[in-house]
Amino acid sequence: MAETTPEQEAATSAAPEKPVPEPTDDLVTTHHTLTVKRRKLAYTAQTGRIVLRKEVVTDGKSEGHKPKAEVFVTAYTLDDADPGTRPVTFAFNGGPGSSSIWLHLGLLGPRRVLSGDVDDPVAPPYGLADNPESLLAHSDLVFIDPVSTGYSRPSEGETAKDFLGFKGDIESVGEVIRLWVSRNERWLSPKFLAGESYGTLRAAGLAAHLQERHGLYLNGLLLISSVLDMGTLRFTEGNDLPYSLFVPTYAAIAHYHGLHGDRPLDDVLADAEDFAAKELPWALARGARLSTQDRAEAVATLASLTGLSESYVDRVGLRIEHMRFFTELLRERGLVVGRMDGRFTTWEPDGGREHASDDPSVSRIIGAYAAGFNHYVRAELGYQNDLPYEILSIDTFKAWSYSDFEGRSVSVVDSLGSAMRANPHLKVHVAFGHYDGATPHFAAEHVLAQLQIPEELRENIDTAYYPAGHMMYVHEPTRLQQSKDLAKFVKKASNRD
Repeated sequence: MAETTPEQEAATSAAPEKPVPEPTDDLVTTHHTLTVKRRKLAYTAQTGRIVLRKEVVTDGKSEGHKPKAEVFVTAYTLDDADPGTRPVTFAFNGGPGSSSIWLHLGLLGPRRVLSGDVDDPVAPPYGLADNPESLLAHSDLVFIDPVSTGYSRPSEGETAKDFLGFKGDIESVGEVIRLWVSRNERWLSPKFLAGESYGTLRAAGLAAHLQERHGLYLNGLLLISSVLDMGTLRFTEGNDLPYSLFVPTYAAIAHYHGLHGDRPLDDVLADAEDFAAKELPWALARGARLSTQDRAEAVATLASLTGLSESYVDRVGLRIEHMRFFTELLRERGLVVGRMDGRFTTWEPDGGREHASDDPSVSRIIGAYAAGFNHYVRAELGYQNDLPYEILSIDTFKAWSYSDFEGRSVSVVDSLGSAMRANPHLKVHVAFGHYDGATPHFAAEHVLAQLQIPEELRENIDTAYYPAGHMMYVHEPTRLQQSKDLAKFVKKASNRD
């Protein structure tokens, strides 16, 4: 083996390192058809990662647009459609830390996962089917996976921290929307945002951000399983609001599991909402000043509504925390109920637990979604990527920053009110699931009532209620009806004949 000379070693050490090539968009285009009511729709799918860049300025000197992240999107556009009249809907889920897989393959997209439901669970290896109820029949669709979900990642040398928080998330998802609208010449198209769960909070924040930052005005928001003020959901010390706002959902779940006899659900909900709006907040506020008789009456009523024992309700001081409820309700049967969807149950191996060891409303369906998407993205959309597709990133959820709201509730109520006042044509559709234990309908109603908008703009808010849970489209009759409701809303709010 030949030895290297000192001159060769010096030359080698002095050789400059090869620059790392900048990332580029890796979008893949495919063509498909979907039959809707005997009408064949030809559409184009484009999927892959687009590079987000940020203008870097140091000491007043521009250093150019640097790649910051590569964001995974899947877009469906109807062929030969007029972009001036054709709506486009940007969709995402929540978490924070969830990919857009749920709305994509559960409700809105042209293909859907066969996940089954409570009464008809599907066994592996699962399957996919065409979705003739897809919103694609009425709007182009763009599904966005925020950074650290799906295949979306920070660019080489960048950190995810910049994106894992309210402000960074709004800015990055907003930039994806701006880029897509500009590159596809869709500024004059009717535009919508569809968000689920934390995605509703993101959508409301984006409505204000897109208007203020880019002058991009929307036609409508589709808020599915809505949370606009997280103070209504967080059972923290000194915050009694959730203890009242969750009661109607507790009552609905108890009703589903037979704890209200043959009473109609509407009657049970009416009683629960009345108690949660009046007597319970008063009783909680009274604290030690509550008389023995008043306390006993409140305990009896709350126990009757929620299906829990009076002894339990008394021991927790009328304050039923939601994770405890899901574990306690069917304890005598050895079962826990799902948080995302209280219709689901599973056997609990430790009957003494305070919090359930599993959420059956997630674990019973996530396998079908994982299998369906990982097959679909490669075999049908032609996109190849060896990264794991992050459906639900717990690490992202744990790392999420709410520093923008230090010392106050995480809320976009003001942002949504501001967006609606500045754009009085902005319509809002809110979908509620009665068995949703993550974002209860009564909490969302409470928040909507706090919007600071003139009375005439309240007519811009459209609501729909379904006998289902958080991912309400898992329930087939709900999926069919919800698809009709969303199509009707988009057509009406598009302001195009």
